[in-house]
Amino acid sequence: MKVLLFGATGMVGQGVLRECLRDESVQHVLSVGRSVTGQNHHKLNELKHDDFMNLGTIENALTGFDACFFCLGVSSVGMSEEHYRKISYDFTLSLAQTLVKLNPSMTFIYVSGTGTDSTETGKIMWARVKGKTENDLLKLPFKAAYMFRPGVILPLHGVKSKTKLYRVMYQFLSPIYPLLRKLKNVTTTEQVGQAMISVTKSGYHSPYLENSDINSI
Repeated sequence: MKVLLFGATGMVGQGVLRECLRDESVQHVLSVGRSVTGQNHHKLNELKHDDFMNLGTIENALTGFDACFFCLGVSSVGMSEEHYRKISYDFTLSLAQTLVKLNPSMTFIYVSGTGTDSTETGKIMWARVKGKTENDLLKLPFKAAYMFRPGVILPLHGVKSKTKLYRVMYQFLSPIYPLLRKLKNVTTTEQVGQAMISVTKSGYHSPYLENSDINSI
């Protein structure tokens, strides 16, 4: 399996990258983003690119992949809907539309979140935008597309959030991780990454994977 990974420097992406590098079924990972992880691994190549609305200059590097794990995401706090939509919807769809032309047999996995609004009409802004993003991704002619909707994600194995407040919070909570992991709406970076690989290889009966589905896989 050859994997394209977007968002490898974020908390979720760090965890997904770790699982890809550890899994024998993953032969190669290309991480694409505005910054690089700096990791040195024989299965990993990194490509720095700033403009996801314009992929023409790197299209040749994006062909021949079996899966795309899209882990990019930003908080909607303090953002207008227009700005949040540009980052969360426009960038994602632009990228996906390019990838489906280059890799029609690709499986595309998008990290959304618990509470995403598939009707696109609810009162919560981020949930509407994520819902539209999911809906339009599922219309593209990929081999398969899956919408991951994790709840609270606990970072494991040295994975760290890029947000200082979250890092402090996770450090404070780390002694009770075993208890937290028993809660219905809690998963880990390890489980998210392993579930992505498993779903790519074996499929899943629904395009929507809620927190309980991720953990069961």
